[in-house]
Amino acid sequence: MRLPLLLVDPPLDPSGDEARSALRRELLKPEYHDTDVLGRVLDWIDHALDQTVDRATSAPPLSTFAAIVAFLLLGLGLAWLLSRVRRTSRLAGARGPVVEDRTVTAAELRAAAERALAAGRHGDAVVEGFRALTVRQVERGWIDDRPGATAHEVALSLAAAHPDQERRVAAAAGLFDEVRYGDRPANGDQAAEVLALDDALAGVRR
Repeated sequence: MRLPLLLVDPPLDPSGDEARSALRRELLKPEYHDTDVLGRVLDWIDHALDQTVDRATSAPPLSTFAAIVAFLLLGLGLAWLLSRVRRTSRLAGARGPVVEDRTVTAAELRAAAERALAAGRHGDAVVEGFRALTVRQVERGWIDDRPGATAHEVALSLAAAHPDQERRVAAAAGLFDEVRYGDRPANGDQAAEVLALDDALAGVRR
């Protein structure tokens, strides 16, 4: 009579309780409680890269190539992420007033925006165009003259005065901040849309 074969899990070394205790002791170390997340990520990447290079010396050429490509892609992704984080931080901390010169008129700002658009300076056209529509709405009494108002604050006032244009106003205000304070490039269509919004808010038909 043949007895059934029983599969028994091998004993854990260390045991489950010992492993949990070791993990708790490890997590109590100060290096796990700092706020330098980016530094830890970079340290991890550096360590992983060192291990990959060590293993690559004995790995087949195809595996080595694949590992190099993977780390290049990881590096590019990290660089893109860092650029986004820095741009967002700069934008969040550097937002300023829409109109800095309180003596300039809407007509002057609009003319400057049109010259910039014609010259291919689309970022300048966006900035001057949004300033033009802001000053024009103040001149016509649709919104209050609030020195130092940010694009977000201007957008809230414009949306209250022109609820049917709320979406376009919010988009133009966000674009103004990104171009003026976030160093984001703009294209011709975006600049033209800001000028078209100025016309729409002013009731101009083209």
